Amino acid sequence: MEIAEASGSGIIHYLPTEVFDGVVINMQTMYMSWLTMAVVALIVFAATRKAEIIPSGVQNIVEVFIEWLSGLMEGNMGMEGRRAAAPFIITLFLYLFVGNEIGLLPQVGAHFTSPTNDINVTLGMAVTVSFTVYVLGIMRNGLGYFKHFIQPSFLFLPLNLLEEVSKPLTMALRLFGNILAGEILLIVLYMLAPWVIPDLWIGFSLIVGFLQAFIFTMLTMIAIAPVFRAHH
Repeated sequence: MEIAEASGSGIIHYLPTEVFDGVVINMQTMYMSWLTMAVVALIVFAATRKAEIIPSGVQNIVEVFIEWLSGLMEGNMGMEGRRAAAPFIITLFLYLFVGNEIGLLPQVGAHFTSPTNDINVTLGMAVTVSFTVYVLGIMRNGLGYFKHFIQPSFLFLPLNLLEEVSKPLTMALRLFGNILAGEILLIVLYMLAPWVIPDLWIGFSLIVGFLQAFIFTMLTMIAIAPVFRAHH
């Protein structure tokens, strides 16, 4: 394997590595994705290892997030939608939340970046959301779920298909753009003013990371909701 020379240039380093002829993987993104999954797994393990009726510590924090997400799911998708999509929605939010914040860790002995600063990750996640919507739609309504593509008339098929393609694209670009811009600005601030100002930006970026995870998760709920409102 050879790491591309471009990996050493620019502010954000993706470490592109050619694994096969013409097949390049951004190894930095892979490392940070694995780290994000490990952190999420550790959080869930810590919250469920000694679950108590009266929660405390990590269990309490995780349960607060789950109850909050459950309320949003039931409000947007109904009780049936919440039951069907809760594992996917909760996992998605935890991954996004942790992944968005990892890039804010101190660069001490390791180069931390958010996996969501890579368009490949955000686009992959957005496509996964679309695929999940189709799977749930078919499971609930059969192949008749796709009839909404020709409503209110068959003439609307091109327009509906364009809308279907644009949804994951806009979701991916919104998340990618906000996280990447935040990390680039943080690096620039450290170069220009290494004290105080970057710390203030980190505090602001923590909120941005949470909001971007929330927005992506809400858009996912909104995308899934019509499946459970559709008539058989």
